[in-house]
Amino acid sequence: DQDLGSGGAIVLPDMVDIAGLTRHLTVGAGKDGHIYLADRDNMGKFNASSNSTLYQDVGQVVGGVFSTPAYFNGAVYFGGVTDRLKRFTFTQARLSATPASQSSFTFPYPGTTPTISANGTQEEIVWCLYNASPAVLYAFDASNVATQLYSSNDAANSRDHFGAGNKFIVPTVANGKVYAATTNSVAAFGLFTPPPLLDRK
Repeated sequence: DQDLGSGGAIVLPDMVDIAGLTRHLTVGAGKDGHIYLADRDNMGKFNASSNSTLYQDVGQVVGGVFSTPAYFNGAVYFGGVTDRLKRFTFTQARLSATPASQSSFTFPYPGTTPTISANGTQEEIVWCLYNASPAVLYAFDASNVATQLYSSNDAANSRDHFGAGNKFIVPTVANGKVYAATTNSVAAFGLFTPPPLLDRK
């Protein structure tokens, strides 16, 4: 029971390797906790004894993955089962062997599916849901996920609690709000007071 298919894969933007070649890559992970990168132009073919023909096998660096990673601005984010949210960075089309940063706590089964919001390449936030009762919505600094920006447990009198969690829930960002599903509802998070409009004269 170590199938790769428990986790989703994402297509990465084109990257240039150390030899100056443009690489077309995809990245994903599964129950074995390895992060696999494949060259979409040459997937490597099946080899029963090793993954030596694969573009890169980062090794067992995350918990079992039941989610899809997120990519933003040269980094990929994984939230494995009973593991910390981890940020790995790319250099010359190769992924770092260890996390560049990670959250201070772990996420219970089934881990977490990270979602990124940003203003271009600035003000980047990683949103994650913690499967518990009540569920918890977390926001982390996407450039350093060791920095927690928000938790739905922060406000007094349980103001931001939104019900029991559910497996495989994914935060969805749209129109300045973050949406989170529970077992019987959808919660919407946003600013109480919209920011003032900028004078662009």
